[in-house]
Order: sequence, then structure tokens, then C-alpha cells
Amino acid sequence: MHVVRVLHMIVRYLFVSCIFIGWAFSASAGESDLPLVPSPSVKDFTRGEGWGIALGLGVEYESAYDGSDEYEFELDPAGAIQWRTDNHLFFWEGIELGWRAKMFDNWLLQVAARYESGREADDSDDGRLDGLEDQDDEFAGVLEVRWSLDSDWRNWIAGRVMAGDSDLGLLGVAAIGHRFGNHRNGSGTELFLFATFGDDNFLNRDFGVSTRESVTSGLPETDLNGGYRSSGLTIIDRRDLTNKVHLICEAGFEYYSSDIQDSPIARKDYEAEVGMTILYQF
Repeated sequence: MHVVRVLHMIVRYLFVSCIFIGWAFSASAGESDLPLVPSPSVKDFTRGEGWGIALGLGVEYESAYDGSDEYEFELDPAGAIQWRTDNHLFFWEGIELGWRAKMFDNWLLQVAARYESGREADDSDDGRLDGLEDQDDEFAGVLEVRWSLDSDWRNWIAGRVMAGDSDLGLLGVAAIGHRFGNHRNGSGTELFLFATFGDDNFLNRDFGVSTRESVTSGLPETDLNGGYRSSGLTIIDRRDLTNKVHLICEAGFEYYSSDIQDSPIARKDYEAEVGMTILYQF
């Protein structure tokens, strides 16, 4: 097994051992402080200061890989380990490790390192990826800026850039969002629209077919240029079942550009997913 894949498994299952750490720090958090940003899509389990730890389990129903017409259920550990001081929050949230901060009341800045899993031929049970090379797992840097259009963070616009080496490439995301309701504790429902743009390395990683792969797979050679990738929407709903138990539901739809739709790897013009996560906040 690839070394990076082994490390990925170790990182995911470290969440279990972190339960004991959570008990150690649970008493240090205050009970009444507001989150860094009152938004379901920006997690803050610190109660305003110090440590915040939430662990649980998530289930998703999603496509087997980008562009797939095969869908599957996936069960994964879920959670976050955070430390906050004033308007600065350091976090480990699943596949991201980083820092976010609220600036001037209506700006949010985030910098992180992100782990991206590579696609493998056996991701397709129907053999759609046979003859295509397995992709390496990669680490990428992420920069995100979000600007609130009002004082309550109910309406916002954001830009996000993810960049790796030439095997991963560059992805840009532009989004605009709205939070329904007047809750300021991070719960409620949020909807945002987005558009994604990638360079040729990023687009060909998921949807390109090299000359060699064309011979081994029988698929037509496909070389995509960088540019517009997709657009879609995401809905996130967070409910605080108790002071410590949180339920997060998420649904998303993404419609691919015409160039990607023409790729033989894209079995559908779109992909959709739904997920539910239950977390216990220590």
C-alpha cells in the first residue's frame, strides 16, 4: 500500500484516540460566547476561547469519483480539534490543518494545508477506470477570503484558491452565500452558489486521458485547457440537538462545463451528494 495512503488512514483513525484528549480540555471552554463567525459553514467549537473539540460520525451518499455515474455510501469519522484566542482560530478539521481569523468585523481570512486523495481504478466497480493510471495522494495549500455584506454575516461573498504541484494543479472557487434566520450561534440553514475554475493540470487530473492511457483503456485521448470547470449550489443545515450534540446535514449539486461533459471520464453532466454528520462537542 502506498505510504501516503497509510498515513491517510492513520490520520483518520487518530480521531478515535482524540476522544480522551477532548475530555481533558472540555472544562476550559466558556458556555456563552459567540462563534468566530455565525455561519453553519464555518465551524467553531471553542465557545469563544481556548480549546474546542467535537468528534462524531458522518455518512455520505455521493459519486464514486468526479464525473462518475456510480453512487455509493461512505461512512467516515468526523470532527475538529481547534484552539481559539480572540479572533484567531487554529484548527484541524478532517483533511485540513490551518488558521482562520476574523478581520475588521466583516472579513474572514483562512490559510490551510489540505490533503487530497488520488483516484484509483478500483474506485469504479463497473470498470469505467480500467487502464487509467492511479493518481498519487497530494498535499495542497489553501487560501480563502470571505467578506460579509452586513454586520450579521447573513450575506457574504468569498474567493478560495487551492494550489499544489504540477500533479495537482490550481483550483479557484468564487461563491456567494446567504444564511437564513437570525441565529448567531452557528446553527441554522445556509445556501451558497459557486463557480470553479482550474488550470490544465487540475482539469486533466480528473478528466484528461493521456496518450498512454488512451492505448491501455480504449478511451479517446483528451487534453483539456484551463478555465471554467463547473458551477453549483450547496445547502448546509446545522441543528443543536443539545448543548453538546450537533446534527449537520449537507446537500450539493455541481454542473460541469461543456468541455468536461465531453470527456469520456464524465459519465454524467453533473454530480450530486447528500450527507449527514452527528458530532459531540466536548
